[in-house]
Amino acid sequence: MTGFLSDLVQYQGFFQMLTVLGIGGTFQIGFQISTITYVSQHVKAFINETWLERYGYPIHQDNLLFLWSITVSIYGIGGLLGSSGTRYLMVKYGKKKCLLCTNVLMITSASIMGCSKIAQSFEMILIGRFLCGVSAGLCVPLHHQYVGEISPKKLRGFANSTSSFFWSLGKAIGQITGQRELLGSQYLWPLLMASCGFPALVQLVTLPFFPESPAYLLMHKGDQEGCKKAIRQLWGEGHHQAEIDDFMKEKATMKNTKILSVLELMKEPAFRWQLYMIVVLTTTVQLCGINAIYFYTFEVLQAAGFDERMISYMTLSVGLSELLATAVCSSIIERLGRKVLLRGGYFIMGSLLAAITVTLSLQDWYFWMPYCSLCLIILFAIVFGVGPAGATVSVRVEIFKFSCRPSAFVIGAILNWLGVFVIGTTFPFIVKRKLILSIKGPVYSLVCAPTSYLLKNQIWKKKML
Repeated sequence: MTGFLSDLVQYQGFFQMLTVLGIGGTFQIGFQISTITYVSQHVKAFINETWLERYGYPIHQDNLLFLWSITVSIYGIGGLLGSSGTRYLMVKYGKKKCLLCTNVLMITSASIMGCSKIAQSFEMILIGRFLCGVSAGLCVPLHHQYVGEISPKKLRGFANSTSSFFWSLGKAIGQITGQRELLGSQYLWPLLMASCGFPALVQLVTLPFFPESPAYLLMHKGDQEGCKKAIRQLWGEGHHQAEIDDFMKEKATMKNTKILSVLELMKEPAFRWQLYMIVVLTTTVQLCGINAIYFYTFEVLQAAGFDERMISYMTLSVGLSELLATAVCSSIIERLGRKVLLRGGYFIMGSLLAAITVTLSLQDWYFWMPYCSLCLIILFAIVFGVGPAGATVSVRVEIFKFSCRPSAFVIGAILNWLGVFVIGTTFPFIVKRKLILSIKGPVYSLVCAPTSYLLKNQIWKKKML
């Protein structure tokens, strides 16, 4: 406890910057993922009303379901496009300037969505969601790399896991504000959609007071004094020569090694196993079911047999449980290691999905079976928060050198956003046909198997795993 308090004092600039990066980074992404659930019924009604006013007849239910799935999934298309440009932008302009620009884009998109009801245009929601996705696609890789590069060695695992903590915090805050007693009502839902711009505004105002990444200043700008100044501002006036020496060594190796492009990284045999790991981890996170639960929580719990009036409170319990779990992950990740959290987490999650499949199949037999499904869903979110959520982010940052890290994050981000789009588009139709968990379990097992294999064979040589 004494050591933690001393670190808190010495690294106060670092902890402050973690907070600023988190609020404008994964916090607002998690916020958007959860709030879309609470506006679902209102947006569907708004689309139907607008259609009726324009054409004189109500929209067909299949067309309404399709438009709603596009409203959700177009966020993934924007994210895919945004993440594709992160390597070029962060190398040329640095992470700080790029984050400030993404904040402006996020505020603009939030304003467009907030004015959609006044303008009687559901197309503005589509445009706003797409621009939000572009901003998020740029923001997430920047946030993860920025955090990794400003972290001292002894706090690196903790710092990387804060990305998942802020993600879960954003989802929990989104679920709280999305309650019908607050902004989730029939009249205030446009404000709920526009509120995603507030975290971006906070970061836009506060981030200019913090330095650029020390690694970027030294390796790309050649500014050794600026690097040292940034380190002192973030880590205090202690002895940090070891970290500076590491930067200098990597810079020396980079003189003969350029920043690899995406294609060059994919062709490089030396990084083949790391790329396999990125692909498998990203695919597993997408297909494990956590994003589907947060995108379509109402539909999932309706399929479990719960009353619609109680669902909003039940989804809040899921979000708060994951938030507490990610806080636990931040405190144990350095003790247990990334491999233990990943393997153990995915094994337990697979078992819980099998149990959820059974409870959903028996929900018509026993009146208490839906509550078993809810408890299992909450446990699923807790295990995800304690294990894979934080460990996956740490692995992505730590297994690549600085010269290939931007391209590696582009590859991971593209796969991630492609998964968001596919899940967002197909999941409503899967729920409608009641196939959700009957196919989720086998698909999850197929994805989890290669993950366990790679982890079992210890493809990383570093002790951090």
